[in-house]
Amino acid sequence: MLKIGKFIARNATKANHVDRQRLGAVSRFYITNPLEINAEIVLGKDIINYNSRTMILVPRFQSPLLLREFHCSASRLKRRKTAEEKKSPRIIEYSPKKAQPGKSDAADVWRHMSVAQLAKELERSLDDVQEAMLYVKGADNIEPDAKIPDLQIIQEIAKKLAVKTRVVAPPDNASEDDQKERDVTPRPPASAELLKPRPPVVTVMGHVDHGKTTLLDSLRGADVAAGEAGGITQHIGAFTVTLENGERVTFLDTPGHAAFSAMRARGAVATDIIVLVVAAEDGVMAQTREVIQLAKEAQVPIIVALNKIDKPEANIEKSKQELTQMGLALEEHGGDVQVIPISALKGTNLQLLAEAVSTQATLMGLKADPTGFVEGIVVESKTDPRRGKLSTAIVSRGTLRKGSVLLSGLAHAKVRGLFDHNGQPLNEAPPGTPVEILGWRELPLAGELILEVETEKKAHAVLKYREQEAQREKIESSSDEIRKKEEEHQAKYRAEREARRLAGRFRVRGGQRVKQMDDNEGKPRVSVIIKGDVHGSVEAILDVLETYNSNENCRLDIVHYGVGNVTEGDLELAKAFDAIIYAFAVEAPQPKFAKDVNIRSYNIIYRLIDDLKEQLSNKLPPVEVEEVLGEANVLQNFLINEGRKEVPVAGCRCTKGVLKKAQKFRLLRDGETVYDGSLESMRHLKNEVDTIKKDVECGLRLKDTKVLPQAGDILQCYTTNTEAQKTDWDPGF
Repeated sequence: MLKIGKFIARNATKANHVDRQRLGAVSRFYITNPLEINAEIVLGKDIINYNSRTMILVPRFQSPLLLREFHCSASRLKRRKTAEEKKSPRIIEYSPKKAQPGKSDAADVWRHMSVAQLAKELERSLDDVQEAMLYVKGADNIEPDAKIPDLQIIQEIAKKLAVKTRVVAPPDNASEDDQKERDVTPRPPASAELLKPRPPVVTVMGHVDHGKTTLLDSLRGADVAAGEAGGITQHIGAFTVTLENGERVTFLDTPGHAAFSAMRARGAVATDIIVLVVAAEDGVMAQTREVIQLAKEAQVPIIVALNKIDKPEANIEKSKQELTQMGLALEEHGGDVQVIPISALKGTNLQLLAEAVSTQATLMGLKADPTGFVEGIVVESKTDPRRGKLSTAIVSRGTLRKGSVLLSGLAHAKVRGLFDHNGQPLNEAPPGTPVEILGWRELPLAGELILEVETEKKAHAVLKYREQEAQREKIESSSDEIRKKEEEHQAKYRAEREARRLAGRFRVRGGQRVKQMDDNEGKPRVSVIIKGDVHGSVEAILDVLETYNSNENCRLDIVHYGVGNVTEGDLELAKAFDAIIYAFAVEAPQPKFAKDVNIRSYNIIYRLIDDLKEQLSNKLPPVEVEEVLGEANVLQNFLINEGRKEVPVAGCRCTKGVLKKAQKFRLLRDGETVYDGSLESMRHLKNEVDTIKKDVECGLRLKDTKVLPQAGDILQCYTTNTEAQKTDWDPGF
């Protein structure tokens, strides 16, 4: 009966009449609309009434019977997809609208576009644009390469030419010239008629304690060496000396200590002539070789000053031979390297050295352009507690004056004051002059190039561009590390996912999360904060700390470093990280302001490093060290009765030191350890004793009776002591 009802539901909308004989016992249907049928069996009469919307069928049987009602609609009569349609899913793609020609005639304009770019965007000739600019207020420069900074002027020019405009961002594919305009670079070489003679820049270099600063003191009539910490130079000093013939020479004094190699490299780059000071008593040393190599790389001429010739142990010929072996062609051997024997302390032959420097400078023909924008190099930088950020620089081109706007790396300054090496103010600094510059907003790095720009607005624009470039380079340089970290993370994630998949339903759910342990957790650690008086000193200390290679025993963490006095922020950092503050040649705060903070002040670099090595050693756990007290040769093995058992006894003679019963013993046979433990008994002439001295025979019974000593074996008596461990870090000096 249900099948017949479905047949009617499918065909009632198609047929105009219904055959009652085919319906059988099915009762009545209500056709409310052509696609909706309600059917049920009720008790009724034998009546057939049919029209366009209603069809009534009454069965012949009289017993009431009620069947379920079913409903059909258009949504349930949808055609099913075929297999082919299921395989190819329907993807709706919208084609982009085609630009209708002539519909948008607006030209793209942007700020700082050139006149030529504006003509190209407006699709007008350059002459038309330049003619329109004559009638626009503010459009003064009509050269094709001239930039138009004001957007309103650009729109006014387009309005004069009857062209609509649309303001857009500047195009990314800017030319290389546009990129160069965003930064500043040194000017091209000046023409010959603009060049004027300048004083030479002479750098005094050599091994530590060979008399460099004493030589400079003698040349300028000062006593700088007496005021230096430990008698060694730890900064680059720049000053001008007027020789007896009236010529001015700029001298740079560089450190000779092994830790200041970066300073020496900067001195070699910024110089015209290198005076290599070699002590006649010591000859060529480690830093002497380094200076010769730097001079060769920078192609700077060398004048050798053999110092300390007044000492009885001085050997001039040996020093000259060692210099020749280093590849220097001395004048007496047909070369061009002058060797001047001097005594800086007594002033011997200093006039000859000055003449040699003057002659070398004359041969080089040193000249510079004193006009135009200033160019120079930063020799040293520091933070003065009263005057602020200062830098010592040498002017190489132009004339530096107050009010100049300078750029150096990511730092800029508006010069507020110029001072010479004696602290006296200067009005201007011509080329070849060392000068101390006051007015830096940020501290410049030593060795950076100094360039002058027109205005502070230009300086800020260049700094912004340089910061973006530095950030981009940093991202590019660290991209490999980032990718490596991502790969490690993905590998770890896949391994954990595979482990969870294999565990299946037996995997543990929930529970307390396990704390992730750091690989370095539990290791001893020393955290430090470095504060120095100048950038070069901080750089030298950091270079030494870079050589630390014992992190597996004790970690060395550099929390912070900087130039200047110890500040309140440094104290807070030290408290947070339990760090030691090393103040190198700077003022430390009073103890009442630095409670619970370990501050150590030094003005000699190797003493600072020695203290740090001691701090690292104190963090290391103590180690057990064996101390051999004595040795005995086994002459014969005896078996004696101990109750009902036979136990072995070694008949020995003490050959070294003393044997003590309470200590440990080691039985050696052919260099291998057979037994390591304590004694059960030590006897001499049947008497139990505690010690046996040298050349005394005795009987020794080991605790382990299974070990049988043999003639020729060696018994060592030793003890273990705990000693403080020393770090194996060797900074190289």
